[in-house]
Amino acid sequence: MSDLGTRAPLREVAKAKPAEPPAVSRLPEQDGAAADAAEADLQAASTTRYRRRVLLTLGAIVLALGLYWASGYVLAYTDDAYVTSDLVSVAPYISGRILSVNIVDNQAVTKGSVLAEIDPTPFQLALDEKRAKRNEAEAQLAVDRDLIASTLAQRDDAAAKERLASDNLRRATPVAAAGFVSRQALDTATAQEQEAKAALADAETAIAKAQQMLALHQAAVATITAEIAVAQWRLDQTKLLAPTDGTIANLTLRVGDQAVENVPLVGLVDAHAWRIFANYKESVIRHMKVGHIAWVWLDTYPWQIHRARIQGIARGISRVATERKLLPYVEPTTDWIRLERRFPVTLVLEDPSPDVVLHMGADARTIIFY
Repeated sequence: MSDLGTRAPLREVAKAKPAEPPAVSRLPEQDGAAADAAEADLQAASTTRYRRRVLLTLGAIVLALGLYWASGYVLAYTDDAYVTSDLVSVAPYISGRILSVNIVDNQAVTKGSVLAEIDPTPFQLALDEKRAKRNEAEAQLAVDRDLIASTLAQRDDAAAKERLASDNLRRATPVAAAGFVSRQALDTATAQEQEAKAALADAETAIAKAQQMLALHQAAVATITAEIAVAQWRLDQTKLLAPTDGTIANLTLRVGDQAVENVPLVGLVDAHAWRIFANYKESVIRHMKVGHIAWVWLDTYPWQIHRARIQGIARGISRVATERKLLPYVEPTTDWIRLERRFPVTLVLEDPSPDVVLHMGADARTIIFY
C-alpha cells in the first residue's frame, strides 16, 4: 500500500470524535443529600446578609442619634419661626363723624401723614365760644382796673380829710383846755376826725374788694385761656396722623363712620421694628448669647440666606394660654404630639437688602452656631 493511501485513513481517524466514557448511574439518596447541602449553604449566606443589614441599619441609627445629640453643642435649628413687627393701633383722641379717608389698604405712609379727618365743625364752634368768653372776661378786667383807680382816688381824698380832721383836733384840744374854745367845738372836731377815719377805712375796704374782684376775673381769664388751649388741641385732633412710618393693614374705615374716642380705627405695621421670633427648645437656649450670629431662611424668599443677630432671649414663658398676658405663650403640642418647651429668641436682620420686603406673620427657619 502506498503512503497516500495510508495517510487518508489516519486523517479520518484523527478527525473522528473521541468516544465518551460510559455513563455512571447515581442513586436517588446521593441526589437528595447534595440538594440539602446546597440549600443549607444558601440559607447560611442569606442569614449572614440579613445580619449584616441589621447591624448596618442599627449602626446608622446610632450614628444619626449621636450626631443629632452632638449637634446640640454646635448649632441649633428651628423651623418654628416667623417674621413680625409692631402693629400700631391708631385711635382718635376725640369722637366724631369721619369726614374723609386719605389712605388705601396696604399703602405705605410716613410719620405725620394725614390718615383721616373727623368733622371739625363742633370743635371749631366750641373754640369760638371759648374765645368769646375770654374777650368778655378781659373786658371785665378793664372795668375792674378802672374801679380800682376810682377807689384809690377816693382813698386818697379820705386820707387827706382824715389828716385835716386830725390836725384840727390836735390844735383844738389845748385851746379848749385853756378855755378859748367851747366844749361843743371840741366835740365837733373829734366827731369830724372819727368820720374821716371811718371814710378812710371804707375806702381801703373798697380798694381791697376791687383788687379781689380783679384777681378773681384774672383767674377766670386764665381758666378760659386753658380751656381755649384744650379746645384748640381737640380741633387739631380732628386730623388723624400716622405716628410712625409703616404700612396700612386691613383698612376698613370709611367716610361717614363714627369715630369713638380711644377706639382704634387704623392698623399700621411699623416699618422700623422688623424682627424674627424663633422658638428654640429649652435644652439649647443655654448655649445662646445676645449678639450671637444667626442665619435666617425666609419662606417669602426661598434659597436666600440672610445674616441676623440675636437681640434678646426670653427669660420666661406663660404655661397657660390667656387672652391678655405679659409673658409669651408657646403652644407645647403640635398634631397631638407633646413637644419640649420652647422659648422665643428675637433675631434682627443685619443690613437687609432694600429688595427684601418683609411681611408680618411670614414663616422663617433659623440656625444658630454657638
